[in-house]
Amino acid sequence: MASAPKKKIKAAEPAPVAAPEPQMIDIVLQSLDDAKAEQTVAIDITGKSSLSDHMVVTSGRSNRHVSAVADQVVKALRENGFSKPRVEGLPHADWVLVDGGDVIVHIFRPEVREFYNLEKMWAADFAADAHE
Repeated sequence: MASAPKKKIKAAEPAPVAAPEPQMIDIVLQSLDDAKAEQTVAIDITGKSSLSDHMVVTSGRSNRHVSAVADQVVKALRENGFSKPRVEGLPHADWVLVDGGDVIVHIFRPEVREFYNLEKMWAADFAADAHE
């Protein structure tokens, strides 16, 4: 008796794994790096503030650099599908705030950053909470 021809079974191809979508904080930090922002500090404020999940504080070398850094952050967020962030302080560009919702970015000239010292204020807040 002749044996029945064997059927070739194709192995199932693995489903393509979708790359995880970049988070807003990653896009912001990459944009700041690309724009040559200086002394960037990212603070995770998840659960500490109802305003946002992250606060980023960074510096530009001059008013023009602060303005250019802010423009680049806004452009990067829009190109990655995030709604247009709110921007405050562009006319003088001493301190520009870019509010993306999940991430708030403060871009300062160095003298202004030193005067307000936001990172120290938030670090003190976290240290006080740790002792409760």
